[in-house]
Amino acid sequence: MNAESVTSNGLSDGVRRALEISLRGTDELLPRDEWVRKLQRSEASGTPLRIKLGLDPTAPDIHIGHTVVLNKMRQLQDLGHRVIFLIGDFTTTIGDPSGRNSTRPPLTREQIEANAQTYYRQASLVLDPEKTEIRYNSEWSDPLGARGMIQLAAKYTVARMMERDDFNKRFKAGQSISVHEFLYPLMQGYDSVALKSDLELGGTDQKFNLLVGRHLQQEYGQEPQCILTMPLLEGLDGIEKMSKSKNNYIGISEDANTMFAKVLSISDELMWRWYTLLSFQSLEQIEALKAEIAAGRNPKDAKVALAKEITARFHSAAAAEAAEQDFINRSKGGVPDEIPEVSLGGAPLGIAQLLKQAGLAPSTSEGNRLIDGGGVRVDSVVISDKALKLPAGSYVVQVGKRKFARVTVS
Repeated sequence: MNAESVTSNGLSDGVRRALEISLRGTDELLPRDEWVRKLQRSEASGTPLRIKLGLDPTAPDIHIGHTVVLNKMRQLQDLGHRVIFLIGDFTTTIGDPSGRNSTRPPLTREQIEANAQTYYRQASLVLDPEKTEIRYNSEWSDPLGARGMIQLAAKYTVARMMERDDFNKRFKAGQSISVHEFLYPLMQGYDSVALKSDLELGGTDQKFNLLVGRHLQQEYGQEPQCILTMPLLEGLDGIEKMSKSKNNYIGISEDANTMFAKVLSISDELMWRWYTLLSFQSLEQIEALKAEIAAGRNPKDAKVALAKEITARFHSAAAAEAAEQDFINRSKGGVPDEIPEVSLGGAPLGIAQLLKQAGLAPSTSEGNRLIDGGGVRVDSVVISDKALKLPAGSYVVQVGKRKFARVTVS
C-alpha cells in the first residue's frame, strides 16, 4: 500500500470503496473495525477474503427476497473476493428454528435433494458461476459422527443458547423446544470453521447463528469471521416480509411479463427501498433519480426502470422490453402478442366450465366468483351472465389483468 493511495482517514481508496459497498443497504456489519482490517490485509497481500452464504434448500424455488443477500455477495464478488455458496443439505435435516414458535419439521433426504438441484442454478442468475465455490455442509457434518457432535456441543453453553430470542420466548410460553434444535446453530457455526470464512452473510433473523460461528472459530483457534446481516425484504404488499405463504412474492423463475407487472404494482414508497436492496445502480444514481422525481418527474418512470432492471436480470434485456410493451398493451385493454391457445369440446360450453377447462380458474365455483366480480372478458366484452354458454367458435378470454387464452370451442 503506497502513501499516495491512503486517504486522510487512514484508509486507501480501495478499502474505503469496499467498505462503502459492504455497508450499502446493510442492517449490521459486526465488528466493523475487524472487517476494515481484513480488507486492508487482503489489499496488501493480494489474497481474496472468503465470504460465505449458507442457504437451506427448504423449498424448490428462490424469490427475489432471497436475492437481497445474493446481491451483496455479487457486489463483494465483483471486488475480487472468494464467494462460497453453501447448500445446507445436512442442516436442513435438523430444521432451522429461527423465528419459529414451534419445532420446524425436518425434510426428507429426497425433498432436500430435489430442492437443492434448483438452488444453485437460480442463484447463478445473480452470482458469477465461474467465481463461485459451491459446497454442501454434509461434506464435513456427516463425518463428524456422534463423538464429534458431542465435542462440538461442549463448546457452547445452554445459558448462551437460551439468550436466543425465539428459544427464550418459547420457553417462557411453555412451548416445547426439542434438544435437536440446539444443534442447528452449532452446525451452522461449524460450517464457518470448516470453510475458514472471513465474513458470513445472512438475513437479520440469522444474527444469532452467525455469532455462534464467530464463537466456534475462536474455540477452534481460528480468526473469527465478521458478520453482515441484510434486511428482510418487504413483499408486494409493502408490509409483510416477502413470502410464498403470504402470496406477496416474485419468484425469480416467474415469466418476464408477470415479473415486470408485479414490480410495477408496488407502492412508490416501497420502490425506493427495493432500489436500495435490489438494484445494481449506484447510490449516486438512485439519489439523482429521487431528485428528478421530487422535481416533478413521474414516479412511474422510476418504477418502470426498476421493473426492467429486475426482469432483465432474470431473463434478458429483450424480454424486459417485451414485458414493458405487454404491460402497455394490457393497460390499454389490448391483447398480448403471445397467449396460450386451448381447444375444448362440448359446445355450447358454459362460461364457468370453460374457464376451468382452459386453466383460467381452478374450479367452476371460482369461475363464477370471477364473473360476479366483473373479472372475466370474452373478446373484450365483460361477462356478467354466469349462465352464458359459448357456441362453437374461437374466443379471446381474459381473466383479470394478466390471464389470457385463445379458446377454440368445438
